[in-house]
Amino acid sequence: MRSHSPSGSPHLPRLRGLLAGLPALAMAATGLLAVAAPSATATDTGAQSPVGTRRVCAAPSHPGEMACLALARTDLGQQRTLAPDATPSGYGPADLTSAYNLPASAGAGATVAIVDSNDDPKAESDLAAYRTQYGLPACTTANGCFKKVDQRGGTSYPTADSGWAGEISLDVDMVSAVCPNCHILLVEADSATMENLGAAVNTAVSLGAKYVSNSYGGGEDSTDTASDTAYFNHPGVAITVSSGDSGYGAEYPASSKYVTAVGGTSLSRNSSARGWTEKVWGTSSGGNGAGSGCSAYDAKPTWQTDSGCARRTVADVSAVADPATGVAVYQTYGGSGWNVYGGTSASAPIIAAVYALAGAPAAGTSPASYPYAHTSSLYDVTSGANGSCSPSYLCTAATGYDGPTGLGTPNGTAAFTNGTSSGNTVTVTNPGNQTTAQSGSASLQIHATDSATGQTLSYSASGLPAGLSVNSATGLITGTATTAGTYTVTVTATDTTGAAGSTSFTWTVTGTGGDCAPVQLLGNAGFETGSAAPWTASSGVVDNSASQAAHAGSWKAWLDGYGSTHTDSLAQTVTLPQGCHATLSFYLHIDSAETTTSTAYDKLTVQAGSTTLATFSNLNKATGYVLRSYDLSAFAGQSVTVKFTGAEDSSLQTSFVIDDTALNIS
Repeated sequence: MRSHSPSGSPHLPRLRGLLAGLPALAMAATGLLAVAAPSATATDTGAQSPVGTRRVCAAPSHPGEMACLALARTDLGQQRTLAPDATPSGYGPADLTSAYNLPASAGAGATVAIVDSNDDPKAESDLAAYRTQYGLPACTTANGCFKKVDQRGGTSYPTADSGWAGEISLDVDMVSAVCPNCHILLVEADSATMENLGAAVNTAVSLGAKYVSNSYGGGEDSTDTASDTAYFNHPGVAITVSSGDSGYGAEYPASSKYVTAVGGTSLSRNSSARGWTEKVWGTSSGGNGAGSGCSAYDAKPTWQTDSGCARRTVADVSAVADPATGVAVYQTYGGSGWNVYGGTSASAPIIAAVYALAGAPAAGTSPASYPYAHTSSLYDVTSGANGSCSPSYLCTAATGYDGPTGLGTPNGTAAFTNGTSSGNTVTVTNPGNQTTAQSGSASLQIHATDSATGQTLSYSASGLPAGLSVNSATGLITGTATTAGTYTVTVTATDTTGAAGSTSFTWTVTGTGGDCAPVQLLGNAGFETGSAAPWTASSGVVDNSASQAAHAGSWKAWLDGYGSTHTDSLAQTVTLPQGCHATLSFYLHIDSAETTTSTAYDKLTVQAGSTTLATFSNLNKATGYVLRSYDLSAFAGQSVTVKFTGAEDSSLQTSFVIDDTALNIS
């Protein structure tokens, strides 16, 4: 008989984020954190005026937590509604488009994922208020533009938190401002640990996002390189991370070699041809401002060539972050409406959205390297500092690369495309999602434009349904679709200078010969035979003991629950009919003696073949069963193994109890 084991050696979670930014946090607790920069509406006269701000997220309360990096102005009154013809304080979409020379329309169909902790129950309605104010197209769940999921891709949202809600409002508003035609995927982690936030990053990528923004950070530690591999190594996906708000000093995950670390500037209008000027957000005395520095653990990526740091240097690029020259944000959960926000929490989603405007990254490439091949397509920031350091470029602006602002700020989108180019911008029009019957013919013309005249475009495509191909000279996709399924297609157009643009869409091939009569495929779905077959299972998994009740009947599958290092598995292989819709479902009860609310010690992984559908842990413990379901239609026409794997650590039991499974065909 298994038993709860409250005794055992203590867990030793990472001490992450508790020490980073303590000087700024101490001041923020009084609401008096001062930031010297020009006001958001002033011309660049060089005048300095302190501005009161507060960090919207509380300081971490548990070891291993990360801190969000949004700063809200405290010296401005908040308004839920504005007087007629009034505009919110702070920069809006037109300001950012002007300051960074961004295209008026691009990014259609691209999905930018926002990864944050905890739930904002007002995220969608607040987003609607922001977009309505600025005349942006509606972005809702109903029209498919906005989607909110938990860190497993479901709808079991975590506990609401007013601080993180402010972060979420800032993030979704900045993506809307820069790329109003983009879709927004909000992935809410269970808590602010790197493990949970990292799991949310993986979920965002698994759901198809090619651009993932992360506005949080904490102190570096020796486990960072393991986190790199587990969460941020996603070739072909642009992952942006805020560099920090505490001035000089590297933070993680901005120091990951796989991400684009985004620093911060003070942005003001002036009388130049550009109409804007920027300098480093921060002061030479340090303590606040954009984060920068030399990583203590992460290796230097091959595209970084600065000589004063042997490892990874932060940052890569930058955008406005100074709350004194901040952006307008609408927040009602924990806020009272319109306010002005800053922090590198603003610059990270801005840059993620610029990547989306530039087009889908090329498969297998590292988007963090793109700006290093296009330095002439960035505004170089050459003044200001975020502290005092040696070598000085790690904290002081200079011509070319420097730590606080990286290579500079966007001047159009060319710096965020693959390859080398003369600064041209190629835009590929998204044709929308396509459907073709199996054995049916297809003909789809792809259209693209080039900002430079006289250029010849060549076309390539990845992910096309079997039997289809693209004409490299004309962009016409033709052929006969031979295999049913749903495919993610990316089409790229490249000009003779190397400038490229991409767009992605789904192409569904419906089956013509498959038997899609409603049927449930799993054998012994409720385990009521009292044995595992046709499942394969670890010894003792199929169980009828009273200490863990079945969902229905007497038998269930009970994985782990020993309170010691242990792994259990449960698997069954089935063949899905071609061209059919398939849904895997099961009831799951998680019982745990773990008391932590932040660290996943014991885990259950759910897989279909090599694809991970979900990961659960002791953090998901609940008093009863919860129905879980996942779409397996992508496996139609294939044999697939459905597998549950439970892994328990050395102390404090966690039981993963599964019952009434089903794999329904329709």
